[in-house]
Amino acid sequence: MDIELGLLGAHLREHEVSPESAVEVERAGYGTLWLDASPPADLAFAEKLLDATTRLVVGTSVVNVWTADAEIVAASYHRIVARHPGRFVLGVGIGHREVHAGWASPYDTLVSYLDRLALAGVPPERVVLAALGPRMTRLARDRTAGAIPCLVTPEHTRRAREVLGAGKLLLPGHFALAEPDAERARAIGRAAPPGQALQVTNYASNLRRLGFTDEDLSGSGSDRVIDALLAYGDPAGLARGLTAHLDAGADQVGVYPLGDDPIATLRTVADAVLAISHE
Repeated sequence: MDIELGLLGAHLREHEVSPESAVEVERAGYGTLWLDASPPADLAFAEKLLDATTRLVVGTSVVNVWTADAEIVAASYHRIVARHPGRFVLGVGIGHREVHAGWASPYDTLVSYLDRLALAGVPPERVVLAALGPRMTRLARDRTAGAIPCLVTPEHTRRAREVLGAGKLLLPGHFALAEPDAERARAIGRAAPPGQALQVTNYASNLRRLGFTDEDLSGSGSDRVIDALLAYGDPAGLARGLTAHLDAGADQVGVYPLGDDPIATLRTVADAVLAISHE
């Protein structure tokens, strides 16, 4: 992909971001703003964020194949890139069986969705896939520009890079909280994702592949699994927890900010990463 995504991405849901705060994210040094959850197929809000900024790349993390018609998504893609060339990436994912009543044949459904996007003229080099397991990661390698997994560890990043090989994008997302007290940080993590996502089947299966046990995943998570999925601590520790993904082979680490003020958390993270990059 010839779009410059930057080393840091910001993951924000529609209610957490506005065109004005997107400008703040851009000023903080983020290369990409990922519109999180399942944005509508018309992608109108992504377009508003692009209109408000000047260099920031906007991506979807991710369009849900069960709820967003592929042809409407493709038409939206073409509309956006005509106005903002080189600044939009289409992230696509299969969602979760706990949410979608019609869940069936997720791999085949995703392949069919990618076929429909391609037929509608969406270039595969502008698409990334929310791939967790090896099979989906191979699909990301073979059919798209790369993978954008969530709720993963640096060890997952290392394994995914082995599957993807060189030249494909790997854009893991990691939760972050500007909180130095471990017990308070873990409590906040358990009350939100990552703790509240541990019972989701595809996340839990992926974490088991990484060596976490049923005990780790029970309830809202053991200290071990929360510490693996949530970066927290003083600024230096927070930055190291995130840049471990870059050391493991990621092209970018995406930041899922926790706390009362997500934009403030994103600023803290950016400052901390910049500080350790100059050490």
